[in-house]
Amino acid sequence: MYAADSETFSLVGIYGGTFDPIHYGHLRVAEELIEAVDLQSLRFIPAGLPRLRGKPNTSSFHRTAMLRAAIQNNPKFILDTRETIRPGESHSVVSLRELRDETERNLALCFIMGADAFIRFSEWYAWQEIFKLCHLIVVDRPGYLSTINNNTLPKALNKEFKQRQEFCIKSLKESSHGRIFIAPTTLLDISATTIRQNLLTGKSTRYLLPDTVLEYIRTNQLYSPGAE
Repeated sequence: MYAADSETFSLVGIYGGTFDPIHYGHLRVAEELIEAVDLQSLRFIPAGLPRLRGKPNTSSFHRTAMLRAAIQNNPKFILDTRETIRPGESHSVVSLRELRDETERNLALCFIMGADAFIRFSEWYAWQEIFKLCHLIVVDRPGYLSTINNNTLPKALNKEFKQRQEFCIKSLKESSHGRIFIAPTTLLDISATTIRQNLLTGKSTRYLLPDTVLEYIRTNQLYSPGAE
C-alpha cells in the first residue's frame, strides 16, 4: 500500500470539519498551507455527524453547497462528500483508510486540524491508527498553541507528539505517514459560532465569509430564527 520511506512523496492536504458555515478563517488557512507545506492539492471533507461535538446547525446538503460555492474558483481545492453520504457517525480514520487505498503510492496524505482539535486528538476514534495513514498538520487557533508547547497534552498524546514532531517540510516528504508538523499560518479569529450568532441576531457578517456563501445563507434562510 505504501511506498518505501526512502522515496520522496508529494503532499496532499485533507481538511475535515463541519464547516457550519465555511468562512474566511478556514479558507485562509487552506490557502496558506498550499504554499507553506507545498501541498499538491487540498481536499475539504465536510463531516456528516461528528462524534465529539453536537449535531451541526444545518444539514449536510446546505453545508456542502456552501463549501462548493466558497472553493469553486480555486483549482487546488477539492470537495469530498464521502462523510456526508456515509450513514452513522463520521470517523476521520474511516475516510483516511479509504483515501489511502485510493491514493497513488507516491502521495502522502496530510490531515489538517486546529490546535484546539489536536489537544483532544487522543479522544478520537482509533486515533493511533491515524498515524499509520497520514501526517498531521496542526494549525494554531488563538490561545491554543501555547497549550501544546507547554506539555499540557494528555500523557499518551504528548508521548506521540514528542516522538513524531517534525520542523521542516522536507522531513514530511521523506515519509508516507506518521509525522506531526505545526504549520505557521495567519491567525484570523473568526468562528462559525460567532457568524451563526450574528446571523441569528441580525448583526453584520460581511467580510467574515465569502459573498457567495452569505448569499446562499440569505437565499435559503439559514441560521435565522425558525431555521432548520
